[in-house]
Amino acid sequence: MPITEVEKIWMNGELVPWHEAKVHVLSHALHYGSGVFEGIRAYETERGPAVWHLDAHLDRMYSSASIYFMEIPYSKAEMVQAVKETIRANGLESCYIRPIAFRGYGEMGVSPLANPVDVSIAVWPWGTYLGEDALEQGVRVKISSWRRHDQNSLPSAAKATGGYLGSILAKVDAIKSGYDEGVLLNGDGYVTEGSGENIFVVDGGTIVTPHTGHGCLAGVTRSAVMTIARDLGFPVIEQNLVRTDLYTADEVFFTGTAAEITPIREVDDRTVGAGHRGPVTKSLQDAFFAATKGDDPRYADWLTYVSD
Repeated sequence: MPITEVEKIWMNGELVPWHEAKVHVLSHALHYGSGVFEGIRAYETERGPAVWHLDAHLDRMYSSASIYFMEIPYSKAEMVQAVKETIRANGLESCYIRPIAFRGYGEMGVSPLANPVDVSIAVWPWGTYLGEDALEQGVRVKISSWRRHDQNSLPSAAKATGGYLGSILAKVDAIKSGYDEGVLLNGDGYVTEGSGENIFVVDGGTIVTPHTGHGCLAGVTRSAVMTIARDLGFPVIEQNLVRTDLYTADEVFFTGTAAEITPIREVDDRTVGAGHRGPVTKSLQDAFFAATKGDDPRYADWLTYVSD
């Protein structure tokens, strides 16, 4: 989805004009992928824009940085205020938010330790990641020939820039093959996730998702959906899934900040369930979007209001 330009981007403690948000061509992250980032959304509510799970996203960003020996030179409280400031500066009621910390210009070589850590926050209007129709009609996916990287090669607990090279291969392969998205298996053949989404199946009223220990990211939306599902009375379990579990499920859906809750209607040209959004997925979507809009008091602490 194309980026809609806005006025300002926060960079290293100050707001700068969109087209002046630049980095040096010899920045370490450009050459070696040494950065960590988050994808966050702010939703329009009756109290103005509210950021969805800001604390959880920033907690994961600091954890990702710690795994890669990066010390983010701003406190979490400063980052919270920076996110709010950037949204306010651009006058947005809802938006996508991309904070990133990366190794900048200093020395060249695999070791990043002598390079500074730069931090920026960009926001822009962004609609449904996989298309507006996808929220109801669902998307077509294929099992990718590319495998999810092993935990002892790249830690999937970290949302790191370089870790998405495998996701790029899976996404491009899916698009060039006529599908909307790819699903990656791990080295043992178990389902992990999409190129940028967690995955769930519904089987006989039970909701199942792969365990994070098998290679999927511990998604913030994944966790929220599991909580919502249990609150709605659905059993939720984490267990191994193989590709045929996706073929025979009653429903399959993606979750993620960008994807929100997107049903999957076909896997490897096999129709899933009725071939469109199923009743469990719809129930979860309804509850999810009520929470993002501040309409459900049970999840009020998941929202950080920009005006506060």
